[in-house]
Amino acid sequence: MSETTMVAARHGPFPGLLDPETIARYASATGDATASVLAGLAVPAVFPVILVFTPNEAARGDLPESVWQRVRGGVHGAHDVVLHRPLVPGEPLQTWSQISAVRTTRAGTRVVMRFDQFDADGSIAVEQCWTMVLLGLQGVADLGSTPADHRFPDDARTRPVGSVTHQIGADVTHRYAEVSGDWSAHHFDIEVARAAGFDFVFAHGLCTMAICTHRVLGLLGVDDPGLVRRVAGRFASPTPLGCDLNVNAFGISGTSFAFEAEANGTTTISHGRLELRA
Repeated sequence: MSETTMVAARHGPFPGLLDPETIARYASATGDATASVLAGLAVPAVFPVILVFTPNEAARGDLPESVWQRVRGGVHGAHDVVLHRPLVPGEPLQTWSQISAVRTTRAGTRVVMRFDQFDADGSIAVEQCWTMVLLGLQGVADLGSTPADHRFPDDARTRPVGSVTHQIGADVTHRYAEVSGDWSAHHFDIEVARAAGFDFVFAHGLCTMAICTHRVLGLLGVDDPGLVRRVAGRFASPTPLGCDLNVNAFGISGTSFAFEAEANGTTTISHGRLELRA
């Protein structure tokens, strides 16, 4: 089979707003009880992800139809958010998107969509990388550079920070979809979830990542999400509704921490990384 070479255009700008009312609803949906967020003084570190769904679709459109015909399924494999400065409730952000990397693996092909989010002064405020795994796809030429590694260091387990449990409510998918706009059917329809290989409907991966982020900040005693410089993780397995999500955090360095989460004995978030500003 001949290799498919990807042509990745840059799409945008897509307007967005760090709307205080939406932030409050987002905090409620993700169980974020951080005082500064509830007071409308801070933006949750993972909140900018809800501004990239339309830009993501634009970038995905650069994948040729011949590629989609060879795919037997796709999953959101990982997400990485880098915050260049604290975000301010009420400020606008413009998003640009493009396919930034392609890598073929044994399971299929990893496609990385990159999002650059600029403030009103034209300065970059947030960078995001959304890694999609196209299962069964082979024969696509490598492209670009992959995001910085956030693999869980083996020795981090010798430096436990703490553990916390978060109950995933049965209504969390509806509440998160209402604020994010992500109404993917496998979060609501058991038959669609079974067709994807699961016997349960499950929470959005980015919702689970947001829950982990503010829970880890709580373990660290950090009440200001503006101190977060980076948060990243892999979506190892879906998080069922109605379960207890156990979040475990470990130290890497003075300002860098590893985390993971499990539900019903299965790891749902792996290779989590939270970095604070020095």
